[in-house]
Amino acid sequence: MKKLLNVLYVTIPNSYLALKGENINVLQEGNSIGRVPLHNLEGICAFGYQGVSPALMEKCVNDGIGLVFFTKQGRFQAKVSGPVNGNVTLRKTQYRYSDDEDKSLEIAKMMILGKVYNARKNMERLKRDHALRINYDNIGSTIERLKVLEQDVLYHTNDLESLRGFEGQAATIYFSQWNEWILNQKEAFFYRERTRRPPLDPLNALLSFAYTLLTRECASALEGVGLDSYVGFLHRDRPGRVSLALDLMEELRPVLADRFVIKLINQKQIKKNDFHVQENSAVILKEDALKKFIKYWQEEKEKTVQHPFLKLKVKKGLLPHVQSLLLARFLRGDLDTYPPYLMR
Repeated sequence: MKKLLNVLYVTIPNSYLALKGENINVLQEGNSIGRVPLHNLEGICAFGYQGVSPALMEKCVNDGIGLVFFTKQGRFQAKVSGPVNGNVTLRKTQYRYSDDEDKSLEIAKMMILGKVYNARKNMERLKRDHALRINYDNIGSTIERLKVLEQDVLYHTNDLESLRGFEGQAATIYFSQWNEWILNQKEAFFYRERTRRPPLDPLNALLSFAYTLLTRECASALEGVGLDSYVGFLHRDRPGRVSLALDLMEELRPVLADRFVIKLINQKQIKKNDFHVQENSAVILKEDALKKFIKYWQEEKEKTVQHPFLKLKVKKGLLPHVQSLLLARFLRGDLDTYPPYLMR
């Protein structure tokens, strides 16, 4: 089991990151404003335009520490990485599966099954915990429709296109009930439709940022077990797209991102005045709100859940690593099928 280490998120504007001994030295206008030991970091995420010294980049490459750059709004820009690690036999097996639609379907089907199942679990928990505050019958109907789609994914999926169709139906049904899930701050947070690039309302802004962070963590986890995060099974090859990370993320969205965003809203950890609107109508988090988001995201990753396949308690932040490891074991022939993570 890979130990869950920390990710350092640098959001200080106009800062420069340098190497000082075995530490990251954060400089602002030439003055040191903080140091962080490198030995317990697995990644550094720098938001906004910031400089990094060549010595620190070399250290990160040599020590396997991911160094990733995002825009201030959280959109991925670039990463610094060293030589490709991992077992060449495992990667060749991954490429063969990706080139074979039937084999791709075998894995993608389990990931989408996990996504639909976990979306249903979110709705079941909403129905159980807030029966007096929601449209009980609507949520009950949604749960039943998602159950039917789980069976469709398992038994009536013939190819990747039909799988995408079932996944799309499940997403439409699931998101149609999101306004029921929002119990507080309804005047500021509501769901009309999924908008990206740019997000056009506060809810979509929160979802987009959570999905961006989750994508990066899935990509890092896949690379960590020797898989190529760019070669997927459901998401096909596209230059610059981490297709396998997007595949893996499907089953984890309801668990790690959706529940987290709803919690931010319902517990009023993020409020209406934490956003501002740009000239192109993009709704984005203000700088202080971005820091709050990241703080709560890190805290959420420390919470534990029961992993039904391993029958062990694991930290939420470890789930991308655990599922990556199980995927690698399946591709090596150690498992009969890929077991998606299924919420209890």
